[in-house]
Amino acid sequence: MPLPRQVFVAVIGAGGVGKCFLAQLSSLAQSLSQSPAAPTYLSLIYLSTSKKALLHADYKSQQLSSWESELQASSTAPLPPPQLADYLVKAPGKVILVDNTSNQEVADSYPLFLKKGISIVTPNKKAFSGSYKLWEDIFNVASNGTGANGLGAGGYVFHESSVGAGLPVIVTLKDLIRTGDEIRKIEGVFSGTMSFLFNSFQPTNGGGGKFSAEVKKAKDLGYTEPDPRDDLNGLDVARKLTILARIAGLKVESPTSFPVQSLIPKELESASSGDEFLSRLPEFDGQMDQLKADAEKEDKVVRFVGSIDVQNGDVKVGLEKFDKSHPIAALKGSDNIIAFYTKRYGDNPLIIQGAGAGGDVTAMGVTGDLLRVLRLIR
Repeated sequence: MPLPRQVFVAVIGAGGVGKCFLAQLSSLAQSLSQSPAAPTYLSLIYLSTSKKALLHADYKSQQLSSWESELQASSTAPLPPPQLADYLVKAPGKVILVDNTSNQEVADSYPLFLKKGISIVTPNKKAFSGSYKLWEDIFNVASNGTGANGLGAGGYVFHESSVGAGLPVIVTLKDLIRTGDEIRKIEGVFSGTMSFLFNSFQPTNGGGGKFSAEVKKAKDLGYTEPDPRDDLNGLDVARKLTILARIAGLKVESPTSFPVQSLIPKELESASSGDEFLSRLPEFDGQMDQLKADAEKEDKVVRFVGSIDVQNGDVKVGLEKFDKSHPIAALKGSDNIIAFYTKRYGDNPLIIQGAGAGGDVTAMGVTGDLLRVLRLIR
C-alpha cells in the first residue's frame, strides 16, 4: 500500500492570479490529506511578493488560512532566484515552485531550478515565448523535456495557463501531436481583452460604439492592462502564438520575429501615459470606423486574431474579416476560441472555446498543472 507523502510548495506572486491559486491550494491540500488510498500532505514553505516573503529556516509549513496577514506583517525580503534555489533544494522532500508572476528574471532562472530537481508550474508566458535559447535550456533539463533520449534529469515543468488561462489548449495540442496527428493550422482569438473589445466594437447584429469608447469601457471593466497599449500592441497574442508554434515544432525565434499588427496609432506610440493615450485615441476613430464599414459592405465583422500555418511555417497576428456565421465572429464577452486544423479533423477543426482570462480560471490551469506534477513525482 502506498505510504503517505509530503510535498513542499513554494509560491512566487500573490496578486490576482496568486491569490486565487492560494485559495485553490488550500482546498486541494485539505482534500489530498484526506485521501483514503495514500494521503499527500502539501506544505507551503515559501511565499513571496515583489517586496516581502514568508519562509522558515526549518521548512515549517505556512498556514494557508493566515498567509495574507502574516505576509503583510513580514519584514523579510524575497530571495533572489539563485538563493531561493539553494533554499528549496535543501528541503526534506520533493519541491514544486509555482511562479504566478510575469517576471522575466524568474523566468530566466527556470533552468537553474529544474537542474536542481525542483519542478515548476506557471502561467508566466515570458519563460516560453522569450528567446528560443531559453526555451531550449528549459526543456533540455526538464524531466518531461527534450534532453538526452527525450528525457532530461531535472524537475518537471508545466505551463498550461500561459495560453488561454484555464482552457486545455496546450494539453490538447500536445495530445494531438503525441498520438500522431498532423497539425496543419492553428487559428483563433487568443486575448480576452481583444475578444471583448471587438465583440462590442462590431457585434454580429450590427451597431457597436466608437473604438476609443470601447477601449475605455474595457479598461474601466478591468479587462485591459493598466496601460491599454500593452494589449493593443498585439504582443500578448504574439507571445501565446510563439508558445503554440514552438510546441507544434516551428523554431520561432521570438514574439517579434513575425508580423504583429499593432492597433496603436503611430502618433500615440510616444504618449507619456496610458491616460494621455486614452484621451487622444478618439482623434483616430475614423480609421477604425472605416474598417468596420468596409467589413459591413461584405456582410462581415472585424476580429483580432492570431494564426499559425504550420505547413508553411507562417505565424501572424492582426485584424481579419470573418463571415458573421463563423465561430470566431460569434464569440461572446471576453471568451477565447482556438481552432486546430489537423489531418484527422479535416475541414471541421477541433475547437476549444471559453473564458480566456480571469484570476480563478487562470489559477485553475496552474492548479491542474500542480496535480500533473504530483502524479509524476514519487
